[in-house]
Amino acid sequence: MAELDIKKAEELEKKYDSGLQTRVIGPYLVKFTYYFSILFAAYHYVTAGIGVPIDYWHMGSHMAGVMVLVFIGFPAFRGKQAGQLRPNSWWIYGNVPIWDWLLIVAGVAAAYYVGVTWYEIDFEFLGGRFQLSDQVMRQGNPATIDVVFGTILIVVLLEAVRRTLGIIVPIIIGMFIVYAVFGMYMPFQILKHPGVNWELFINNMYFPEEGIFGVTLWIVSTVVFHFVLFGILAQRMGLGQFFVDVATVAAGRYTGGLAKVSVVSSAFFGTISGSSIANTVSTGSLTIPNMKRMGYPGHLAGGVEAASSAGGQITPPIMGAAAFVMAEFLGVPYTTIILAALVPAAMHYIGVMSIVHFKAKRLGLKGMPVSEIPKLWDVVRRGWPTAIPLAVLIYVLFSGYSPHMAAFWGITTALVVGFINPMHRIGLKDVMDGCVTGVKYALAVGAVCSAIGIVVGVVNTTGLGFRLGFMVAEVAVNFGEAALPLIAWIPLADFSLQDLTLFISLIMIAITCIFMGAGLPTTALYIMLATVAQPALGNLGVPPLASHLFVLYYGVISEITPPVCASAYAAAGIAGANPFKTGLSAFSLGIGKLLVPMVFVYSPALLIVLDDYFTWAEFIQTATTCALGVFMLSASVAGYFLVFMNGPSRVMFALAGLLLVSPSTTAMLYALLLASPVFAHQIYERYLNKGRPRMEL
Repeated sequence: MAELDIKKAEELEKKYDSGLQTRVIGPYLVKFTYYFSILFAAYHYVTAGIGVPIDYWHMGSHMAGVMVLVFIGFPAFRGKQAGQLRPNSWWIYGNVPIWDWLLIVAGVAAAYYVGVTWYEIDFEFLGGRFQLSDQVMRQGNPATIDVVFGTILIVVLLEAVRRTLGIIVPIIIGMFIVYAVFGMYMPFQILKHPGVNWELFINNMYFPEEGIFGVTLWIVSTVVFHFVLFGILAQRMGLGQFFVDVATVAAGRYTGGLAKVSVVSSAFFGTISGSSIANTVSTGSLTIPNMKRMGYPGHLAGGVEAASSAGGQITPPIMGAAAFVMAEFLGVPYTTIILAALVPAAMHYIGVMSIVHFKAKRLGLKGMPVSEIPKLWDVVRRGWPTAIPLAVLIYVLFSGYSPHMAAFWGITTALVVGFINPMHRIGLKDVMDGCVTGVKYALAVGAVCSAIGIVVGVVNTTGLGFRLGFMVAEVAVNFGEAALPLIAWIPLADFSLQDLTLFISLIMIAITCIFMGAGLPTTALYIMLATVAQPALGNLGVPPLASHLFVLYYGVISEITPPVCASAYAAAGIAGANPFKTGLSAFSLGIGKLLVPMVFVYSPALLIVLDDYFTWAEFIQTATTCALGVFMLSASVAGYFLVFMNGPSRVMFALAGLLLVSPSTTAMLYALLLASPVFAHQIYERYLNKGRPRMEL
């Protein structure tokens, strides 16, 4: 196997991730942003170890730094001018126009305003007196200057999000603002509320903990950035290459070996990567060309990598940093989230690996040549030091320390190992470049998570989440009443209206999550969906942990769901394949991720940690039938089990798999009834009729 080229991977990621596509700037600004990014990263690293300043100063500093770098790096409109260095003049410096400098000044001032005015201000200047009471005394009755700076911050934040992620997210946030202010004019009675005047709206968004300076900005400034930085440094000191080598040893020799290497290495890489695009281009730059060389169609090679890489966002311990936000939202230890996510993540990779195996059988693809598979001892001897930082990070996390303390020790260990490891030594320049890259990755996440605090504030102020929950339940009840007579005739099926209401509600919420999650970083999409969609599941009696994981899973599925499937587009670019066809391949390969959330809603025992629902008997039954169901669905998708499967066999196998995924005795009986003829036919063709696989592209 070739070695990972970090610079090539970063160039590929910049090509396919809009959050990294910056404009050309002048040489002095290049130096300024380089060293400013290093200072920004150093500030977060040091404060993670010694303790962060008072929350409003720390969050204000993080937001201010993001503002500076966003408005220097990202143009108002992306066109030819963004790629050309224009000469300096009275209105432009370093290719950054005057309005961007004004936005920087306004954004930094608004970010620090809360800290500056937290305590009483009383001074005289030029014969005039300026007086402002303590912030706590202004709650509910903000001063005019509070409203001015709060309005400025909202406008600048929305513009920062638009520049880094596009117009869709600011439009969504704008709709929430309109709803908060003009609630009395909503068309549906259940959505109506008295409305909030602008002064009170700014008061709620700017000052309290549930607004912009709330849990979302706190998590991104104390946890998310640190783990992004850890992932970058860990990759630069050789951990990514170690993962690829271990995956090659573990899976390379078997049927469809290179595709299985892609699955295993992406699963490993997902433990340190906060971005599915980063995962895709890092491992995919190696695995996709090799898969094509071994006979995989381009769209399938890209689909395998995209589906495997997107699984990193649901793979412990980091889960795209969503695990830390979820622990904060639910008020449970971080380790609880990790244990709950283990089995569902395994189901996703069972599905991907099974489809890869059956597709390889169908295409007649073999494993890698023995000469191309490294020796296990050589891999371990060369790469074991690079795994030390990840082991330290996980140990500190599970020892009960805070996530940012775990990140501090993980980064510290990565630096020490990187400097002294003779097998893969890094220098100070590598560390500095890694800090700059990590800050670039954090800009879009920092901007959107700050802005999504507005959504959280609106939902908490207006009760929108519960209003939407009642709407979903009402629509589901209407559909359920219409559907119940149509399915009541099925033997042994004892469906109640409540059962149908829950099922229809889950389908509606899942589709909503996929659409709302399109194009958002994992942390941001989880925060938005947990705020807006999760309360609807809570109204249906779904346990909080199961409902939070449910919305996360379906939000992340947007990464491989056409037409907006960023990971699949990146993989298609590497493979030279049709992006839409690659997206369809990735979506079909992610069948496990699509179905497993339904399982742990109906049988929360799969999540292990919910004592009220967990018994070993139910857990083993649910995990076994779920794995079998995903396995059978995978065979149906691939069109191959022991031999080729015809159309009717694929349909029957798929239905049986779906029924097995549903944890009930009746469903298991129907699954056995459907699958038995297919099993019998496959055994007959394979062993008695001597069926032989044929090439079929």
